[in-house]
Amino acid sequence: MSFNTFQANSLMGEITIPGDKSISHRAVILSSIAEGKSYIKGFLESDDCLHTIKIFQALGVEIEKIEPGYYMVEGVGLNGLREASNVLYCGNSGTTARLLAGLLAAQDFYSVLTGDNFLNVRPMDRIIKPLEKMGARIWSREDKYLPLSIKGSPLKGIQYELPVASAQLKSALLLAGLYAQEELKIIEPELSRDHTERMLQGFGVDLVKEGKEITLSKKGEIKLDAQEIEVPGDLSSAAFFIAAALITPDSDIVIRNVGINPTRDGFLRIIQEMGARIEFFNIREKAGEPLADIRVMSSNLKAVSIEGELIPLLIDELPLLAVLAARAEGRTIIRDAAELRVKESDRISATVEGLRKLGVRAEEMPDGMVIEGPARLQGGVEIESYYDHRLVMSFIVAGLISREPFKIKDVEAVNVSFPDFNKILKKLCYR
Repeated sequence: MSFNTFQANSLMGEITIPGDKSISHRAVILSSIAEGKSYIKGFLESDDCLHTIKIFQALGVEIEKIEPGYYMVEGVGLNGLREASNVLYCGNSGTTARLLAGLLAAQDFYSVLTGDNFLNVRPMDRIIKPLEKMGARIWSREDKYLPLSIKGSPLKGIQYELPVASAQLKSALLLAGLYAQEELKIIEPELSRDHTERMLQGFGVDLVKEGKEITLSKKGEIKLDAQEIEVPGDLSSAAFFIAAALITPDSDIVIRNVGINPTRDGFLRIIQEMGARIEFFNIREKAGEPLADIRVMSSNLKAVSIEGELIPLLIDELPLLAVLAARAEGRTIIRDAAELRVKESDRISATVEGLRKLGVRAEEMPDGMVIEGPARLQGGVEIESYYDHRLVMSFIVAGLISREPFKIKDVEAVNVSFPDFNKILKKLCYR
């Protein structure tokens, strides 16, 4: 379905955004293998996260929706999952597929994971290879694509150096490591999102993190205790409203209850370097996760270089940062981001293609892109989203300040992570 963008003279008001997608996934996974009833508040009811719930229900876990965003999960313990009667469908969710591969590799039964046409062409070999080193038995299409056939087997602990900083890979290994007979040690090349480590510790697991090394101890029996979890607002979702306010004239907005985990805040660091007028207040911590209220005002931005150890901390926000770069003074260079090519789409190629259609001078590099600004964005074109939710939202933000509206294909992809995105954005718009 194509969608016509809308323009805004300014953005004003206060909003609360849905719960963090990464934390919502992990809350369901760990609550399902804990002992007792866990309660999850602020759960993100997006397609991706609902697929995770449906899979655990198929694996024998009782999950009850109490009210919108509020769920009870009756954990079955580490060894209480049971074999599903059918294939487990992950939809478009790479997080679901990769984390479940690690968990299911240790179960005493057979499982098959599959996804939609987009997920089924995303490579999984980065997950499969280290799991096989631990003793997992996994069969895959062309040795790297879904569907994955997994015959659970006893696993051993290993020491593993991640080839890239990846929270999904790290989390898959940690979930498998809960069942391993020996200690598991993971060494990251750079820091990546640490929601899994924080949540495992919150559930009572003996996990130690020292710098870039994570150790899952085997000193005693591992048992996860049921928890009450309050999911903070998703910083990756808040980023779109932050960006919109920065580039739309005369804007002044407040976003409440946003997670500001230091392994997720690369976007915030970069926009501050670009000259963003942004304030953080009411800073606090809940369930081990820091959060804050954020005020954002329209700003004159300058170009920056984005590279190195910051990349894993803002990988999902890079297409959006490219849109900001189109309005910034000077040349913005993004490097070390080859991981973008194996996301929901090839986000390097797709972002550059879309920006060029809007009249921006943008150049694709093997591991990033170069954007010249400031550009006055044109309209009257059709942008291909490649069914990528973050590309859809990034170009909707660009549409707020384009000379003319333009079309975005497959806008329904936003349901993967943020079904109410347009509804909330329009609440802020003064046109």
